Amino acid sequence: MKLISLIIILLFSLISSAQTGVVKGKIIDKQSEKPIAGAKISLVGNESIEIVSDTEGNFTLSNIPIGRQNLNISFNGYENSTVSDLDVTTGKDNLLTISINEKFNVLDEIVVTSGSDKAKAINKMALVSVKQFTTEEVNRYAGGRSDVARLVSNFAGVSTGDDSRNDIVVRGNSPSGMLWRIEGMPVPSPNHFSTLGTTGGPVSALNPNLLSNSDFLTSAFPAEYGNAIAGVFDLGFRKGNPDDYEYMISVGAYPGLEFMAEGPLGKKGGSFVAAARYGFVGAIGLAGTEAQPNYSDISFNVDFGKTKMGNFSIFGIYGVSDIDFLGIKIDEEDPFAAQDEDSFVTSQFGSFGLKHTLDIGTNSYLKTIVGYATAGNTYKNDRYYDYQTPAENKLRFMDTNNSENRITFSTLFNSKINKKITLRAGLLFENYTLDSKVSSRDRQQDNDGDGYPDLVKLITQNGNYNIAQPFVQGQFRLTEKLTFNAGLHGQYFSINDEFVLEPRTALSYAFNPKNAISFGYGLHHQSVPVPILFLNEYVDGIQVQTNKNLDLVQSQHYVLGYDLRLAKKWRGKVEVYYQDITKAGVETFPSSYSTLTEGADFGYSIDKTSLVSNGKGYNQGVEFTVEKFFSEGYYGLFTTSLFESKYSGSDDVERNSPFNNGYVINILGGKEFKIGKAKKNVFSIDTKFTTAGGRYYTPVDLDSSNDAGYEIKDNANAFSQQYDAYLRLDIKFGIKINSKSKKRFHQFYVDFQNVTNHTNVFAKEYNRLTNSINQKDQIGFSPDFGYKFQF
Repeated sequence: MKLISLIIILLFSLISSAQTGVVKGKIIDKQSEKPIAGAKISLVGNESIEIVSDTEGNFTLSNIPIGRQNLNISFNGYENSTVSDLDVTTGKDNLLTISINEKFNVLDEIVVTSGSDKAKAINKMALVSVKQFTTEEVNRYAGGRSDVARLVSNFAGVSTGDDSRNDIVVRGNSPSGMLWRIEGMPVPSPNHFSTLGTTGGPVSALNPNLLSNSDFLTSAFPAEYGNAIAGVFDLGFRKGNPDDYEYMISVGAYPGLEFMAEGPLGKKGGSFVAAARYGFVGAIGLAGTEAQPNYSDISFNVDFGKTKMGNFSIFGIYGVSDIDFLGIKIDEEDPFAAQDEDSFVTSQFGSFGLKHTLDIGTNSYLKTIVGYATAGNTYKNDRYYDYQTPAENKLRFMDTNNSENRITFSTLFNSKINKKITLRAGLLFENYTLDSKVSSRDRQQDNDGDGYPDLVKLITQNGNYNIAQPFVQGQFRLTEKLTFNAGLHGQYFSINDEFVLEPRTALSYAFNPKNAISFGYGLHHQSVPVPILFLNEYVDGIQVQTNKNLDLVQSQHYVLGYDLRLAKKWRGKVEVYYQDITKAGVETFPSSYSTLTEGADFGYSIDKTSLVSNGKGYNQGVEFTVEKFFSEGYYGLFTTSLFESKYSGSDDVERNSPFNNGYVINILGGKEFKIGKAKKNVFSIDTKFTTAGGRYYTPVDLDSSNDAGYEIKDNANAFSQQYDAYLRLDIKFGIKINSKSKKRFHQFYVDFQNVTNHTNVFAKEYNRLTNSINQKDQIGFSPDFGYKFQF
């Protein structure tokens, strides 16, 4: 705390009058995504500061006063737009991409925030169950840990599994139903310490400082998205500054130490941006475990500018992580390890792509991506049998080595036929190479007679498979008030040789500028998680992968929404949804198991073989959002989700899913105060309150567990008990300092998470050393901090 106080005093000593900033960017047509030349961009309140976009749609506004500023964009035949509350600082130029709509006839002015209407998606084909988010929001909200996954948990219909991981639970679905895309390319879980088949992890490898405004979708996705039934993260990397070199050095408890550089590249308007981070959260005692986690990542986006052959760019992200749990150093309350075990964990993730965009005529383009992605993890677990006795014996208990590589080819053709019709079609092809080896003694027999369970090979997979996904979709602006989107998505899965067609449609009708309704429907499919798909089973003494022919899980989404502009900068929204899920994997004999219950932990079940695609489930609920977009120095967000998530195993008994919290409530707010002699610096306060119904869990059968020597759950009463409600309050304080005379900017924050030190349950597990059931709790009060220097 002394160090934090010293930094605050030092920053206040730097407060003085500030210089001006720069805003630059590109104006494009919303439908064709082509640059607009001749659009006028002016500073609201000082129209003498204005400029007209050039032939490539580019513009630069200099001498912009420091602080929150508004821009007005106008062009003949297009709807006027306003970029509101843009944060202009001395340390970095603001880079914007502003899309504007061609007028249908004569429409009211549309107000947008930071280059796009925050109430609408970046993807024009998404009309329902979609939320656009900005990098500023990732870094602004209290309790976010600079993690985009934790950011979206503030949105209606979304929650995280627990504080230890950033798994995203969307409308009661398993996190394994998520799809991650970067620059239009599907990628493995972009998280440190991630494992095969999961979509989350303890720490995000995504650097929010490289992200552009992005979309998060929760239902009835447009036709270009596939192999997902829960939600979609559609992320974009921003371009670097095409005119000036800029740098950033930052340090934070969870992101770690970071260095970022960007600037111009070549003579064709190209640019680059790259960043590297090294984490040290364990060294400062905030990891939530006695073990020391190590992780680092790099991200980059290189744009080579526009040439006669089109625009080429390369992008990528790569991260590595490892942690050693040594039983002798582990506290008995540690949620991730046990005292009679040594565990050694490594993980790596990478995604790299070459993107080419070619203009075709004045209103069409072809975008092609060739990419490579890799993900791998190892887990080596040694257990001390007859722990702390003269007969103590250390044996390898589990050995996991997974490696997944994929080659991706994606092509998309977009054409604006006229101001009423836009068409889009494309193909995504992915070739997977999977090398997975998993051996374990868990729940195995002692067939070799050595007195210990045998180390059995559960997965031995080394081969290839393919997924192909063609699609076509269109947007039809039928009237000023009525917009209709429709599309068809196909999916081929080579393992079971299954091909499906999926219709998608969405409708939006605006009664007036303040009231609109929307409806969406989508049929979606997804393969069963890979760790379940390739499990081995002994059949007549031979290992057979008896789950490989499982059908694709099928999900139908129905959404009805109402959007209300409550006042200037205020928005209200209600969505009602129903999701019907069929063809989930269940056992052949009556049981409570379903693959719909998997995916919210580091691993999957190891004994679920000979499954059949007869499982079903449903999610239904209603969501409320009231949002005050940032203006006049403050913002607010209130979201409530009331929902039900149920499933049935092969016993046809309807049960709560482990993701059936029942309700989630988020209340967020923040205020900026101008400080300093010239009032060009900022002191901010942000807060977040979250409460949610407790997760359902399967109780431990204590007597059976004591007899077996390992945890056995009462599966006849699966997910019949519920943890106490989750509750957490976070408060964040920040300072922004603009330099007096140079291009420099300082930012510091301290984020007090779970300030009430409320006890939230992590799990209730069997302790084989004490023959009892122990409750392990999540992290209590935990401070986060960060400092950023831009120059």
